[in-house]
Amino acid sequence: MKPLLTISRWIDGLNTVVGRAVTWLVLVVAVVSAGNAVMRKLFSLGSNAWLELQWYLFGAIFLLAAGYTFLRNEHVRVDVLSQKLPERVQVGIEIFGVLFFLLPAACLVFWLSIPFFWESWITHELSSNTEGLIRWPAKLLIPVGFALLILAGLSHLVKCVGFLRGRCPNPMQVSSGKSDEEALVEDILAQRRADIEQPGRGR
Repeated sequence: MKPLLTISRWIDGLNTVVGRAVTWLVLVVAVVSAGNAVMRKLFSLGSNAWLELQWYLFGAIFLLAAGYTFLRNEHVRVDVLSQKLPERVQVGIEIFGVLFFLLPAACLVFWLSIPFFWESWITHELSSNTEGLIRWPAKLLIPVGFALLILAGLSHLVKCVGFLRGRCPNPMQVSSGKSDEEALVEDILAQRRADIEQPGRGR
């Protein structure tokens, strides 16, 4: 079990690095979208390449961050009934769901997306739109994104089994604490309050 939990931590680390990097694409998409809107409205200029870049970036955000979202337990769960069951039963249901729903579906999409990407790669497929972009980078996002999701599912499965064997915490527990961003804001505010109060302490 220990080697599997070590591999699970490596997978979680990979998805964390990718997920946090992808969050910056939200800013890039916002800038590109705003730039497109300004150029079209003010200067009557537009480019299909920039519009397609927006689509590519949106695809990258949702596909590449899927594994990280699963790792953080921030995906949608329909667990109105299961949340009332004992913790170990909930984890057992989770294992069943990962084995018979998540992994088969994700593996199928991953397998089918490889020739989809490969054909685009070898033919140097271009967008049918004027000034459009090459298509293979967008199609590559599909197998890469689902590979990360599959790895996240395997890691989650290992942790579920580890919990049942008493080797690790319950991976289904959604942290009730603050997010990294919220914690950072609170730290900054606390430091600011301390700086403001400091002169009064010296009096």
